[in-house]
Amino acid sequence: MHAQIVLFDGFDPLDVIAPYEVLYAGGTASGGLVSVELVSAEGPREVISGTGALALRATAALDPARAGLILVPGASGRVGEPGEVPDHDAGPGQWRQDEFIPVLLGRTLTTELPVMLKAAMDNPEVTVSAVCGGSLVLAMAGLLEGRHATTHHMGLDMLDATGVHAVRARVVDDGDLVTGAGVTSGLDLALYLLEREVGPQIAHAVEELFAHERRGTVWHDRGPVPAAL
Repeated sequence: MHAQIVLFDGFDPLDVIAPYEVLYAGGTASGGLVSVELVSAEGPREVISGTGALALRATAALDPARAGLILVPGASGRVGEPGEVPDHDAGPGQWRQDEFIPVLLGRTLTTELPVMLKAAMDNPEVTVSAVCGGSLVLAMAGLLEGRHATTHHMGLDMLDATGVHAVRARVVDDGDLVTGAGVTSGLDLALYLLEREVGPQIAHAVEELFAHERRGTVWHDRGPVPAAL
């Protein structure tokens, strides 16, 4: 399985690094069955995060035609007020420390990323995943209508507003769409994807290496609907 983790200006570093390390360790534990790289819509470049201007390097352009996994992180910045209108004036690399998270997420819509993500979601050989606000990037691009997904608890209402069946769970498996909730859920999301795509023994070995036990039950749209508790 090849994994492409998307970088965009203002991304949250932990949304990227946690899944990257889990998937990289999964590749080592499986003898090379998993590979992972950092990509951007624009191609190879230094991409500035929303946390103290920390930068990571994308080594390639996102390739939606390549089979495997694509993971979209959320953004790091100030928490915006409900209904705040994103400012699309800044271009790639124009990061400001006082940016609101909705601004950073909304700015992705002015890049080629939405077109690329749509192509990925139309590709039956690609599983698209997202951590935290990454689900909102997909939703704002109109790609999640009618799907089940989760995001940070502060963004669940926004998911609902875009026609998504928002689920209050740590990890939601909707087939070729797998999403994680708050920032640290990137660990659980990546471990689950290792288990699902490569096998539980590999996932367990990485879990032990990281001294991290996955939290919560992965939500699927199957089985009886629970009564009110």
